[in-house]
Amino acid sequence: MPSVLLIEDDAPIRTSLTRSLRDRGHAVSSASTALDGLRSVVEDRPDLIVLDLGLPDMDGADLLRMVRAVSRVPVIVATARDGEAEMVRLLDAGADDYVVKPYSAAQLDARIRAVLRRVDTGRADTSLTVGTLRVDPGTREATLDGAALDLTPREFDLLHYLAARAGQVVTKRELLTEVWRIPYGGTDKTVDVHLSWLRRKLGETAQRPRHLQTVRGVGVRLTAPPAAPGE
Repeated sequence: MPSVLLIEDDAPIRTSLTRSLRDRGHAVSSASTALDGLRSVVEDRPDLIVLDLGLPDMDGADLLRMVRAVSRVPVIVATARDGEAEMVRLLDAGADDYVVKPYSAAQLDARIRAVLRRVDTGRADTSLTVGTLRVDPGTREATLDGAALDLTPREFDLLHYLAARAGQVVTKRELLTEVWRIPYGGTDKTVDVHLSWLRRKLGETAQRPRHLQTVRGVGVRLTAPPAAPGE
């Protein structure tokens, strides 16, 4: 079920669209301000955003630029602004589609499905394999030796980021910036704790690593474990 974040300050519109999109098979969350919407983008990682431009605390065009700084999530701009120059400006700024008010829930649903189809087609098979570890960002599933790993969303994001850079040493500061979206502040302890949990689910420890190799004073590296003798 696709998750849709609706950023819309008009309460009746927000309530009506939330109900209608849920009836059409979407998991819908909503925000009435730009800052609440941005927080939901970072914390909840929706599959798609429907973004109104006339928000009370910030223009939606500015929010779009902020979203694009931290996420590639598809964005459909939904607004009463129907000028061609405005449409072009927002599409160039990173919007994936544009719908002009008033519009029906059926029309918005069709546009959501069309954008998600384009995204899925573009992804194709983007799964990553490191030894017997397989990470699939499309389904957000990871397996080891064919068995599914029970990962939290943050653990999956951490594993996927490391798998995409298999063999490379990644610093904890980079992980805080790219996985936790904390460009400033934050502590290495946050990364250490999640790496410890991830190691446990991979069946290894820091003292006896197989996939996650700590490079002291630098960071961590995901590698395929060496083959056992005779393999």
